[in-house]
Amino acid sequence: MLPLLRERGLVTYRIGVIGGDGIGPEVIAEALKVVDATGIAYEPVTYDLGGTRYLATGEVLSDETIEGLRSMDAILLGAIGTPDVPPGVLERGLLLRLRFELDLFVNLRPFLAPAGPLNDGVDMIVIRENTEGTYLGEGGFLRKGTPQEVATQGSLNTRFGVERCIRYAFELAESRPRKHLTLVHKTNVLTFAGDLWQRTFDAVATEFPSVTTGYDHVDAACIHFVQRPERYDVIVTDNLFGDILTDLGGAIAGGIGRAASGNLNPSRTGPSLFEPVHGSAPDIAGTGAADPRAAILCAGMLLEFLGETKAAQRVASAVNESDDVLGSTAEIGSRIAERV
Repeated sequence: MLPLLRERGLVTYRIGVIGGDGIGPEVIAEALKVVDATGIAYEPVTYDLGGTRYLATGEVLSDETIEGLRSMDAILLGAIGTPDVPPGVLERGLLLRLRFELDLFVNLRPFLAPAGPLNDGVDMIVIRENTEGTYLGEGGFLRKGTPQEVATQGSLNTRFGVERCIRYAFELAESRPRKHLTLVHKTNVLTFAGDLWQRTFDAVATEFPSVTTGYDHVDAACIHFVQRPERYDVIVTDNLFGDILTDLGGAIAGGIGRAASGNLNPSRTGPSLFEPVHGSAPDIAGTGAADPRAAILCAGMLLEFLGETKAAQRVASAVNESDDVLGSTAEIGSRIAERV
């Protein structure tokens, strides 16, 4: 019934919109401009969250706000962060809490770039486990502030969490032409977590005979990202390694200004969240210098996840063919909207 209603234009999606800080509201405005151009019906529900809100009210993310966001069909976030907020307050209290509360256990980062002087092109997707590993906050201090201070920071990995992420990666790889999946970890040193990831990967692989597989240590993968990114199709890795690799992927595929991401709840027990990864860039906020393409690509990913495949393809094509589009943030957004 839902696909038929979509086809008839009878579905209105409720999209949570978090502009955030710095350039966030600027790039999100252009992303919504492009969504408007697709003709997809949606109701934007705006949430005032981020560093500015925290400094004004002392509130990072209330339980009431989480419940409101939980009722959305999807969430579009611009950027979070201001120089006056101590490190970790927003990252843990807002971004990571949303991932945990909404069970956004897959971080999906696509990278696409034509062949250039340094490589034969980039067409890969990194699947990063998003709710476990070192980012759970396990650890602590002993004798803090003394010369004998000890700090520990653990990495928590569960078979359940690892397997559902790996299974998603296999399903994605199976849907792509090359049908290849690479596990990236550090099994020769991280012999407990790495062993769990490798054994789980090998077990799930037996269910996907059409998908070829490979393994790279994370340090080797960093070299290959720079020298031979074309060797990769789909990559699956843990939270910390994925955080590092995906920023490197953005650098080799057109710059961080075009790096989009989806924090996904594939089980669809709640909304998925889509955000560019370039940060709030307060130094250029309000100048019109921000590139909105990453935010626009996020809007396309959001539409794809909602099942609006044709509209998503139009958005992605318009962005991928926009190298000749120059100008201010708003001008770039308007030109891309025209091409949609």
